[in-house]
Amino acid sequence: MNKIIRHLWESLTDSVRDLAPIVGVIAFFQLAVLQQPIPDLLGLLTGTLMVVVGLTLFIYGLQVGLFPIGESMARDFAAKGSLFWILVFSFALGFGTTVAEPALIAVSDEAATVAASGGMIEDNEHSREEYADGLRLTVAISVGLAIVVGVLRIIRGWPVQYLIIGGYAGVVIMTAFAPQEIIGIAYDSGGVTTSTVTVPLVTALGVGLAKSIRGRNPMTDGFGLIAFASLTPMIFVMAYGMLL
Repeated sequence: MNKIIRHLWESLTDSVRDLAPIVGVIAFFQLAVLQQPIPDLLGLLTGTLMVVVGLTLFIYGLQVGLFPIGESMARDFAAKGSLFWILVFSFALGFGTTVAEPALIAVSDEAATVAASGGMIEDNEHSREEYADGLRLTVAISVGLAIVVGVLRIIRGWPVQYLIIGGYAGVVIMTAFAPQEIIGIAYDSGGVTTSTVTVPLVTALGVGLAKSIRGRNPMTDGFGLIAFASLTPMIFVMAYGMLL
């Protein structure tokens, strides 16, 4: 019990320290530059307190739950010695965490609304839902495939820089041919995949796998999966826009 309380306290102090600069910047510009009173101060303080508590529990959950289970499953799959099941698990993990990503859901819904108002799709609920679901699935599939490539890189020892350079070359080429209306959405889709759900599990997978394979360094080989996860959605979403 004392260990849990100590870890929670450490997470709480870390959360307060991380949020303090944000609060300081807002207070400075509101009071010193704009010289206006802070609107709804009670609501702001309540919301800030809720953010601190939520961030504290989230960080604690990562430390005691997601990171350990991600690393242990990676070690178990490596010990099993089946490349097929490692790749299947990698794809499923990338797909599952991305399709449930709250940031991606929000961006997809907003993109569908804008596409309907701009005349790209019919302005009705069915068309908007279909467009948003198609965008989410496209991004989720691309992240799943990206994690598969990243895991193969760790297993085979491929240099990460060449894969990243090739991927961004593909992004530049696709940008030249994709419809202008989809380019911004594609670029943002690459960003929203690196959010609260995807990053912890994918990072734990990479580090755990690198620790389990002889000759691999967790520091140099265990990281890089997130770069693939943010790169491939740009290409896939632009291709999705070209097909539409």
